[in-house]
Amino acid sequence: MKYDQGNANELKKKFWDALADSPFLFLQRDADPDTAVPMTAQLDKNADSAIWFFTDKSSNFAKLGPVTATFEGKDHDVFARFKGTLAIESDQGRFEQFWTNFVKAWFDGGKNDPDILFLRMDLDDAEIWSGDLSLMTTAKMALGKNVRDDVSDKRVETAL
Repeated sequence: MKYDQGNANELKKKFWDALADSPFLFLQRDADPDTAVPMTAQLDKNADSAIWFFTDKSSNFAKLGPVTATFEGKDHDVFARFKGTLAIESDQGRFEQFWTNFVKAWFDGGKNDPDILFLRMDLDDAEIWSGDLSLMTTAKMALGKNVRDDVSDKRVETAL
């Protein structure tokens, strides 16, 4: 696939599918790289310009603002780094949509826990890489041969 020659949407779809399959990523505030921690992205298949997170009010993310996320698909077939801006999500419908027992496990007070902070990451630019390597590329790597040209078309810079 030549993602740099008009097929960027294929790689974006591959990214969204991989994130839905394994919604775990590293998130960090741009102003402070030491804040990078694993988070679980809450996804809405009809909303491809935002993702949501539950955290607590003492979290570094309570400061809101610009963030960067890094992601690796569970089968190592897609990698991404994407930027966005954190804002407080006040839509109670969204809160209910994403509330599960997995979220509840982090908050002793349940849905009414006073420490819950529900955030929305409004997405911006992304760099996505395909980790799909052909058998020939893998063999060349095993032999220590140069594969730069083989993988040069496996990435795209795009808006999410």
